[in-house]
Amino acid sequence: MCIMRAALVVFMFSLLSACVTVNVNIYFPAAAAEKAADKIIDEIWKLENSGANETKADGTSPADSDQPKQ
Repeated sequence: MCIMRAALVVFMFSLLSACVTVNVNIYFPAAAAEKAADKIIDEIWKLENSGANETKADGTSPADSDQPKQ
């Protein structure tokens, strides 16, 4: 009978703990997120600009291939 009662207590505790949700709020400062986004955008622009300055073997730049032929 004592084992049955202990098992019931453990089961009820497990059932109760399964119903409890833990909410962890993580705060990301908006200024830091915006600064990181600006840094990433600047790096992408630098990569695109450095690619635009290079020329292909036929003498055209990669930016020329984006333009429609006239």
